[in-house]
Amino acid sequence: MTVSLEQLSRCHFAVDLGAARTRVYVKGAGLVVDQPSVAAVNTRTGALIAVGDFAEQMTGRTPQYIRVVRPVSGGTVVDIEMAQRMLRHLIGDRMRRALRRKPRLRAAACTPHEADPLARRATIETLVGLGARRVELVDTLIAAAVGCGLPVERPEATMVMVCGAAATQVAVLSLGSIVTAERIPVGGEAVDRAIVQHLRHAHELMLPSQSVRPLQIALSDNGLTPQGPASTEIHGRDVATGLARSVRVDTAAMRDAIHTPLLAVLDGIGKVLRDCPPDLVADLVDRGIMMVGGTALLPGLDKMLQEAIGIPVHIAERPDICAVQGLGEMLEGRIAPLVLAPLAA
Repeated sequence: MTVSLEQLSRCHFAVDLGAARTRVYVKGAGLVVDQPSVAAVNTRTGALIAVGDFAEQMTGRTPQYIRVVRPVSGGTVVDIEMAQRMLRHLIGDRMRRALRRKPRLRAAACTPHEADPLARRATIETLVGLGARRVELVDTLIAAAVGCGLPVERPEATMVMVCGAAATQVAVLSLGSIVTAERIPVGGEAVDRAIVQHLRHAHELMLPSQSVRPLQIALSDNGLTPQGPASTEIHGRDVATGLARSVRVDTAAMRDAIHTPLLAVLDGIGKVLRDCPPDLVADLVDRGIMMVGGTALLPGLDKMLQEAIGIPVHIAERPDICAVQGLGEMLEGRIAPLVLAPLAA
């Protein structure tokens, strides 16, 4: 780890700014915020109207003077001022006042693997705007591995795959550090786009923005596997007439449509395994891959990956909150580091 566990144990709160959801863990209080990374703004006055769940419900349903924005994209803050305003409202005045009373308020945050300096700086400035005097950055891969209970500090291979909305990150860890890792620019949003394009081209149907989630559209039960439902009914708007229309879609064709973006994930896993030392790969044959992140809940994805790579694939108990839970474990001091003391001559 680039940041020591001792430094993290001094932090008072931790933030996981994701493209889909924002989560805040407060030391001693646990997970206090788990809301969509969305804000609604009145463009006439600049006032913030809503954040989180309510703002997400407003997507595609607002008049012209209300704009729904996402200040975080791909795990990177793209609008620092809006991200600060969103976080202030999500945390709430009471919790914010309690945090500000802390002497030399410290914060921790997740950053994507190999995030560029500008992205890291944007995350730091966002939390400094909330009153943090010091911000510690932790790689999302390490935080997620700790959060799902993997023994990252041991001299043995652990492989974690963070399935996010904008990207998928895969890594092999040992002795508390990343041995090999790959960031693939394919996530849940790419799967959503593949479904939207398939329905538009094959059925001339446009979907409401709130109905794009593949979990609710076509991939229920066994999802990506052939044992899933044969067909499903989808409601949307006709491209030509603009009228409401329902069509029954063959889910086998839907699985083919999303297969292309998922192939990129398979290529990324293969590259990580090829770059990994043989001894660590041998450990993974029995231990397998741990999937975390919201997209890990896509039904049948774990089975598809397991058949393709021949290594067991497991899904964490709460894959969507593993990263912030890992930060919380470090803040609370529950992770004991493996001490490697130099040998006496």
